[in-house]
Amino acid sequence: MQMPAPDPHVLARKPELVARLRAVLPRDAVIDDPAETRAYECDALTAYRCPPLCAVLPASTAEVAAVLEICHAMDVPVVPRGSGTSLAGGALPTGDCVILGVARMNAVLETDYDNRFIRVQTGRTNLSVTGAVEAEGFFYAPDPSSQLACAIAGNIAMNSGGAHCLKYGVTTNNLMGVTMVTMAGEVLEIGGPWMDPGGLDLLGVICGSEGQLGVVTEAVLRILPKPEGARPVLMGFASNEVAGACVRDIIEAGVLPVAIEFMDRPCIRATEAFAGAGYPDCEALLIVEVEGSDDEIAEQLEVILGIARRHDPVALRESRSADESARIWLGRKSAFGAMGQINDYMCLDGTIPVSALPEVLHRIGEMSKHYGLEVANVFHAGDGNMHPLILFDANRPGDLETCEAMGAEILKLCVEVGGCLTGEHGVGIEKRDLMNVQFDPVDLEAQMAVKDVFDPKWLLNPAKVFPLGASAGRREGSRAAQ
Repeated sequence: MQMPAPDPHVLARKPELVARLRAVLPRDAVIDDPAETRAYECDALTAYRCPPLCAVLPASTAEVAAVLEICHAMDVPVVPRGSGTSLAGGALPTGDCVILGVARMNAVLETDYDNRFIRVQTGRTNLSVTGAVEAEGFFYAPDPSSQLACAIAGNIAMNSGGAHCLKYGVTTNNLMGVTMVTMAGEVLEIGGPWMDPGGLDLLGVICGSEGQLGVVTEAVLRILPKPEGARPVLMGFASNEVAGACVRDIIEAGVLPVAIEFMDRPCIRATEAFAGAGYPDCEALLIVEVEGSDDEIAEQLEVILGIARRHDPVALRESRSADESARIWLGRKSAFGAMGQINDYMCLDGTIPVSALPEVLHRIGEMSKHYGLEVANVFHAGDGNMHPLILFDANRPGDLETCEAMGAEILKLCVEVGGCLTGEHGVGIEKRDLMNVQFDPVDLEAQMAVKDVFDPKWLLNPAKVFPLGASAGRREGSRAAQ
């Protein structure tokens, strides 16, 4: 994966940079020892690594502004970092950059149950947002599989979703406002704790912008009352295509479950060995969860189970207790950890129309045979957000390159059938060079023009999202101006 060469002028000024950063931050908040910077050399896309010039860990918006003002004045690139769980290389450093981590910024700043919002610093983990309000009967809806570790900052950067986004939406549907610091050190307040602010929808531009426009330090998040009840049902099928057809038919029937999750045989077997959830040994399974009152749950499940039976399930298990519900979800929540124990893998997240699920699953199976690499499928089937895990051996020469080629073909297929390159993981470096598959040059130019407004020197995460050839003039122009 090509990355720009480090700027020798920036490398030569490291002592001056570190001295200036230490003048505005506590000494332990600036990490410049080469051995210690290796902790920031990659995110969860571990196939690519590069230690940064240094890393900083500010604890407030004011400290973030001070850091960015210094880096802006010295023309030093900055890569924002949440918890480092990005699967697309969104926080991959370059050798001449400062990693700006928000992990120390994890406080709850305000909670308003009457108006149903919480204001937090963005280093706070996703799951701990719900933890801060659940005693009062509320929760925060977006729930990525990494929610125990991932930070709200990264969720906003990548517009993350999760298993329950089918009903509640992804981050953009639950984000009400942000405090953001531009590369020049200017602090902006965008949106706020109200339902429909006037003016331009700048919040919609920022959510999903992958650290290209600014560093989000605080967020106003929508919190919701916990549902009266919820119940999952587990369905096993004889093939991926049949399971995909069942998902399509559930959606077409007008039922809105809170979640529809898909796992295939390789993933089922790995999670069983890892977590022992008691899943059936079948080709594919679905976890469908509905919520509401007892009567609402019964009515929805009657429709869903009727559809499932038309597809001749090899297993059908409806939860009857909280313990059974937890066991149904146990394997799905453990899937990525389970797969990591048995293989190196690359996790994709192309998104497709639900109606195309059977066709896409069939064609991924054909690609698996063609490339000679096994694929485990686990994904949010209800909204077509796929997560094919391509299994490879990082120690075998050529395997990574074959994996990358296969991954590119799967993502091109997603666009071909009417979908898009990413549903929640972002573009980062993983899909950067595929952006011209989904967008023509005019589209890309419009997107880069937005970055020009917020970051005219192209110092924030400059080698991500846009193909290097398309952004070269802007990035090199910034260097030439030094």
